[in-house]
Amino acid sequence: MSEESNKLPMDPISAVGVLSSLNKVPDGYYVVAKTTDGSDADLWKDGLFKSKVTRYLCFSRKTEPEVVVDMKLIDFKDPLPESFTPVQETLDKKEAAMRKRRLCVKMSAREAAETAVCDIQLTAKSKYQLVNYTCVGDINNMGLWYRMGDVPRRTSSQKTKSAPKIDTPHSTTRIATSRQHEQQNAGIYTMTALEDVPFVVSEKFHKKPQEMQQVNLMGITIKSLAEIEEEVSRGCNARLPPTPLAQNAKQTVLGCN
Repeated sequence: MSEESNKLPMDPISAVGVLSSLNKVPDGYYVVAKTTDGSDADLWKDGLFKSKVTRYLCFSRKTEPEVVVDMKLIDFKDPLPESFTPVQETLDKKEAAMRKRRLCVKMSAREAAETAVCDIQLTAKSKYQLVNYTCVGDINNMGLWYRMGDVPRRTSSQKTKSAPKIDTPHSTTRIATSRQHEQQNAGIYTMTALEDVPFVVSEKFHKKPQEMQQVNLMGITIKSLAEIEEEVSRGCNARLPPTPLAQNAKQTVLGCN
């Protein structure tokens, strides 16, 4: 009889295996070492001859993503039932789990299963009935039984809820800048801050040359082109005054006469 057969309710069974020895039981596993009447629950023993080989059924209730939802016993020559997995090797020595018969289990996701196998028992006589248990079949003159139970659901406090992400102005600016860099790297033209701004000369520089004030730099008068042309034209139509050298030459000639 399993160690926790009398404790109700029971957690779903998440794994079923076979051990070759009771000396090395894996952590978290329960062994069906005795039948319901206290007899040895060895799955390998022969009724006529003693054997050094022993096999014991074991199971685990560790919280795993999957749980056991059904079990079957078939002959080695029978085809494997659909969606069932055979228990072929021992957990401790990786040897053949059983002879003549083969134990198969059906797994299901814990979140999808409403009920699952929660306890396993072996009886010395197949005719012996266990209340609220289902008989799987006979193995080594023993009856294999399992009981179903509800799969507990996680409460709302156990479920983690992710808070919605709110973009702050700082994060929004960072996202916009990142997108701008991505567009530039991809060769997409983006408009800058100075785009479409006209560049024109200020109106104060639009005055006509005649209106510009003359500038005297170190005694040199700077005139406009129009003023220079006007003076040249006026000089050609009027007699230029004699230079000092020409005036002296004229006086010398008159004195000699």
